[in-house]
Amino acid sequence: MEQAMKNFFLYLSKNKTLNAAAKKWGLRFGASRFVSGETINEAIQAVRQLNAKGLVCTLDHLGEFVFSVEEANVSADYCIKTLEAIHQSGVDCNLSLKMTSLGLDISRELCMNNMRRILDAAKTCGNIFVRIDMEDYAHNQVTMDILEELLAEYDNVGTVIQAYLYKAADDIEKLKEKKVNFRLVKGAYKESPEVAYPNKPDVDENYKKIIKQHLLGGGYAAVATHDDAIIDYVKKLAVEHQIPRTQFEFQMLYGIRTQSQIDLANEGYKMRVYVPYGNDWYGYFMRRLAESPANVKFVLKGMFTK
Repeated sequence: MEQAMKNFFLYLSKNKTLNAAAKKWGLRFGASRFVSGETINEAIQAVRQLNAKGLVCTLDHLGEFVFSVEEANVSADYCIKTLEAIHQSGVDCNLSLKMTSLGLDISRELCMNNMRRILDAAKTCGNIFVRIDMEDYAHNQVTMDILEELLAEYDNVGTVIQAYLYKAADDIEKLKEKKVNFRLVKGAYKESPEVAYPNKPDVDENYKKIIKQHLLGGGYAAVATHDDAIIDYVKKLAVEHQIPRTQFEFQMLYGIRTQSQIDLANEGYKMRVYVPYGNDWYGYFMRRLAESPANVKFVLKGMFTK
């Protein structure tokens, strides 16, 4: 039943008609738990509150379905506005983005032009770090290729490695010498068993493997997980191999396990919260529902108590 529910919400996440309707609904039916707001000002205020609790952040202007050059350029402009807002407000925050929202599916050249615009702006705003989100497998290799090209020009960019993909360890090894700042995740998209581990225990084991591989290789690891077993594994690994806390951080999602985030920060670990905002929140929200039955229960409760 749980797997069927996950597949159902992942299917809904790609529905463009529902995505368009969601923009008109606003952040209703529980979405505001996982999305900080629809405007930059709302997002910056949420980051300020998290900073006050000892948490650092990453802002992401949500957007996945881009159909024209104009829409892609507008999305890039929003990223630049977000960087400027981070710089002007003085909050402790990075930027995260999806290259499909910058026109990757329209043309690689368009996407690269927008990426360079954003990374140049990030430099101007105090060399803010920019994370390229990893999307589904169809966009995986082109994302890695673009990252490698950008790393020849910029030192403030990284991406995400998904542990459920068979190629994860090879991707880390290929860029080992560049000491890339990778966010390490289990993976949230529905993929074919031809390219991804279908069983959770295998994903968990590969996750541990790539965390160890990246840390021992000297790269900076942003371990993005809500799994206590993985968090404990990283803590023990760091002690065993004398890995300084300046070489890794933990990351969690806005609105999920907030007290655990604060506890990690109080223990002296860097704890970064991924803070999404914007009106194109539908796909992100559906994936959060797919991840956990508890999230669905929360939303249903909210719908019937309003």
